[in-house]
Amino acid sequence: MADAVAPAAQAAGENAPAAQPQSWGSILFGILKQCMMFYFISTMLGKMGGSQSKTNSTAAANVKGMPPSVNLFPPGQIYDFYLYLDDSEERFNHFENGFLFAQKKGLRYGDWTGGPNKDGSYVFEKTFPTPEVLLRNQSYYLHAFLVKNGQSPNPADKNYIRREVVYGVHQLNKYKKKHYKKTANLLTGVSEQSDEDLAKAEIMKFEILNFWHPNMSVNIVDDHSQWQKGAIPPPLDKDVKFAPNGEFYHPILFFNNYWNLGADYMPINETVKELKLSVTFYPLSIFKYQMYASQNMRSQWSDYLHTEKEDDDSVKVALLETNPILLGVTIAVSLLHTVLEFLAFKNDIQFWRSRKDLVGLSVRSVLFNIFQSLIVFLYICDNETNFMVKFSVGAGLLIECWKIPKVMNVEFDRTNPILGVIPRLKFSDKGSYVESDTKVYDQMAFRYLSWVLFPLLVGYAVYSIIYVEQRGWYSWVLNMLYGYLLMFGFITMTPQLFINYKLKSVAHLPWRMLTYKFINTFIDDLFAFVIKMPLLYRIGCFRDDIIFLIYLYQRWIYRVDPTRMNEYGTSGEHEHGVPEPVEGTETAKSDTPAIEESKKDK
Repeated sequence: MADAVAPAAQAAGENAPAAQPQSWGSILFGILKQCMMFYFISTMLGKMGGSQSKTNSTAAANVKGMPPSVNLFPPGQIYDFYLYLDDSEERFNHFENGFLFAQKKGLRYGDWTGGPNKDGSYVFEKTFPTPEVLLRNQSYYLHAFLVKNGQSPNPADKNYIRREVVYGVHQLNKYKKKHYKKTANLLTGVSEQSDEDLAKAEIMKFEILNFWHPNMSVNIVDDHSQWQKGAIPPPLDKDVKFAPNGEFYHPILFFNNYWNLGADYMPINETVKELKLSVTFYPLSIFKYQMYASQNMRSQWSDYLHTEKEDDDSVKVALLETNPILLGVTIAVSLLHTVLEFLAFKNDIQFWRSRKDLVGLSVRSVLFNIFQSLIVFLYICDNETNFMVKFSVGAGLLIECWKIPKVMNVEFDRTNPILGVIPRLKFSDKGSYVESDTKVYDQMAFRYLSWVLFPLLVGYAVYSIIYVEQRGWYSWVLNMLYGYLLMFGFITMTPQLFINYKLKSVAHLPWRMLTYKFINTFIDDLFAFVIKMPLLYRIGCFRDDIIFLIYLYQRWIYRVDPTRMNEYGTSGEHEHGVPEPVEGTETAKSDTPAIEESKKDK
């Protein structure tokens, strides 16, 4: 029996939302986030359950006076199942003239082999005219009843026993935001958007619309735990309902729409004349129920914190379509990827903090990385990304800016202040960078690189201004530069390769950090095959591999000689200079070059 509901057919016409391709990074982050959230909530629930009697005196009193409760439905209990549709969230009571969607009698509690497919599941489908309440942007509800065989959910029936009626209600429609942006071709002023969307973009940023999904799952949890009233931690306490005297509790009736993909929701408007609803009813284990309940809590917290959920569909598709063994390996490797990413970051900071000279290092590459980070930060600010993404990218930009005084001399020029008051910032190359051949090779590499990058930049700019609609010239510049850097930004890693070639050395590189990143590139390749993505995205995952393979080749051909002295009198054996001369030698200690930073670097 599959827990996942079959994806709905795509909405016809222009109402179908266009799915945007997700990068493997966002998909990986979504999978890790859900796994970590489930672990966190499970751990939290265990701690809360163990300590609740100490922290809540009222609950402690209730628990002390009440014995453990048993399930109202013993194993093998025969029961009847009813589904009604109504426009009210209040407890359903229109049994005489209400909309009976489906009913099934003679079901057995804990039966995992019943149904047409012998997996315990039953499917109820029906097509009906679109309710007026949905067209008025209001809600529509599914009411579910479980009663013992022979009893009735109708209060007017003589076989009605209120305390033994298992009841649940769920909102079928979903409210989603539709964002509006006024875009047009900057040259012609023509927009592909409808006049209605352009008019709404003038007065609002988004509109809340009603959406419908044709699939829904209703689960009865097969569990016989002896729950104790007042001692159940959230979120389980919302679904476990006890009798007034605590003698028994109702079996958990759970409405499960976790596998409903956001791309399959269709907007409800005047053109939608009828709706289709398919409800799948089947038993669910307590373990799976806890997983789904934790995901529901995560979703509620995401709504409360106003975080985006664009990657949820990609995560669910990956969970549905990927082989379980491969998916398990992928999750394990993704944890390794996260650790290596952190180690690479830590070693990068340590490398630049302890670096005393710039021999062999491309300063222009560092400055170009700052430019890249600035463009990415301005781009996400212009596109109304959530705060957490802005914070992480902004922190990365600040760290890149922290490297500026490490690669250049930064001074305040008070002799020529701005507006006669504000001192000017003066930037100059460090002495170790100027005195060596590194600056010459760095300039030469970027000159050769400009022969490739500038024509590509001009071509991409012409393409974007002709074929891509923009909100304005500022957005065009940001979108053009951001897209250009995504496509060709990896080329800026090549100047360091050129410097290595000219110096015939790689001893100046932060190899520990590069090793971590090199391993991560192969992990990226793994995700390129696991995660469903366009072909060009997969090809893009292999671009950095070529650069790192060249790095490894250079490390092999330019092997480090630990006994060779550089121009500063240091070597792999003597990192702090040549040792003191042996007694009797003519070389004095004071004549030996020291491994101090050049005076021009200070």
